Amino acid sequence: MVARQNLPAAQRREVTVEAVVDLAATRNPAEITTGQIAEHMQLTQGALFRHFPTKDAVWDAVMVWTADQLTRRLDQAEARGSSPLSALEQMFLAHVDFVVARPGVPRILFGELQRTGDTAAKRSARALINGYRTRLVKLLHHCSTNGHLPADLDTEAAATLFVGTIQGLVMQAMMTGDFPAMRAMAGRVFRIYLKGIGGRP
Repeated sequence: MVARQNLPAAQRREVTVEAVVDLAATRNPAEITTGQIAEHMQLTQGALFRHFPTKDAVWDAVMVWTADQLTRRLDQAEARGSSPLSALEQMFLAHVDFVVARPGVPRILFGELQRTGDTAAKRSARALINGYRTRLVKLLHHCSTNGHLPADLDTEAAATLFVGTIQGLVMQAMMTGDFPAMRAMAGRVFRIYLKGIGGRP
């Protein structure tokens, strides 16, 4: 990575987050040290700690960045949809693309959720998942009330299944180490999901 010696504080923080995500793509996030982060950025640990007082502060920033990046992609994907069901599919594919582009993100997310105790990063991770599910329930309800999906659809269960389906693809990619394969499978999996909730491709 190119040395980042004279970046403004906000940019330095973002570059640090991206460095953590890059490192997490190839190693256990729990074992990443501030020394490794600094080395990856070609900085001293002292320079790193000027922007993040603790390692937990770095991890919290990663969660906030993840939520921002994923939300932005989902906003764009939903806007591309030619119908409510199309928007749902575009969001599914956008989420998969995000994971393929940033495979370190789910490794960090799963790692945080498994940690004992309560941390700012863990709270941010839960907030991201809960906010995502709430957004899906709203879109699924819209599809249901407008006749695109069955009127009696359990939208909360359908939203949980949507997220769980993506998580299943992620877990398989983590086991095989082949994240790009998710793209080839995503469309096929979504069609089965849509059929299961009573939609028509």
